[in-house]
Amino acid sequence: MNRVFIGSLASGYDAVLRKGFEYLSSAVAIDSSARVCIKPNLTFPTFRQGVMTSPEAIEALIKILKGYTHHVTICESDTGGYNRFSIDHVFQATGLKEMATRYGVRLVNLSSEPSSPINVVCRGKKLTIPLPAMLVHETDVFVTMPVPKIHMNVGVSLSLKNQWGIIQEPSLRLKLHPCFTEVVYAVNKSLPKSIALIDGKYGLNRSGPLQGDAVSLNWMLVSDSIFAADFVCCSLLGIDPFEISHLKYALTKEGITDWSKITMNRDPAEFAVKEKFYLEREWTDYPGLLAFRSRPFAYLAYESPLAGVLHWLLYRFRKPFYDYEAAKRS
Repeated sequence: MNRVFIGSLASGYDAVLRKGFEYLSSAVAIDSSARVCIKPNLTFPTFRQGVMTSPEAIEALIKILKGYTHHVTICESDTGGYNRFSIDHVFQATGLKEMATRYGVRLVNLSSEPSSPINVVCRGKKLTIPLPAMLVHETDVFVTMPVPKIHMNVGVSLSLKNQWGIIQEPSLRLKLHPCFTEVVYAVNKSLPKSIALIDGKYGLNRSGPLQGDAVSLNWMLVSDSIFAADFVCCSLLGIDPFEISHLKYALTKEGITDWSKITMNRDPAEFAVKEKFYLEREWTDYPGLLAFRSRPFAYLAYESPLAGVLHWLLYRFRKPFYDYEAAKRS
């Protein structure tokens, strides 16, 4: 049975996480030798509510995990897609570098780690996806910490989507977008025992994953199943998970087709939003959507000699999500 705990953050992250781990019981039995990796959502050069996992949530989790084991790592890959920047800058800007030093945990840029490939079949073709060897072979418990977000290309960004960021090369992620559904499922299935902690202090509505409307939700969800976590989270946001392609694919594969497959500590309706989350695209979002769904258009937009010119034209009409050059210089 897939277990999901949800609690109010009115009393802080520490209390919710402690109760959540107690609720999951044997599912999160972590001994002193266990190697635990934490994967937050760090998709912007500086912290943004509703866009990134709160450093406060990460710190609360570290304190709890240190009660089980001293082998704790915070990990993330370089981000930025076409406009790549180093995650090392984000570690510094969000205070995670100082936090890791203070608590004696490792901080790892996955883009610099040795790779271990997995094979995925998509549309009749076998793809080879390099993943960090430390996650596939040297981790006992993997903890994903997403934020509940609307996403302009995949509908929602939750627990499953958060692992797209462990594909080490941002440029490869762009090439793999047309096979996102199959690849993101295979990536998640390649990982060790996983726990989902959805940081619902804020969610991101209307657009995403980098900009939209930050909405105060003030809850945290803890689950021993990343798939059940996303099923429940969609319900809280007023979204049908089976209308989201990659979730429909994964949930069907996992047999989580209705609420009977999930055990919860309380009625999730207590935390449901009053107004459903929704996606509203601007016309400037459609070129990116087209490149996401089509390999030829992805090549044109990101790899061809015209890529730079096309992005320059787009930015005549749409403000860049962040100052790319400043991020690269940092």
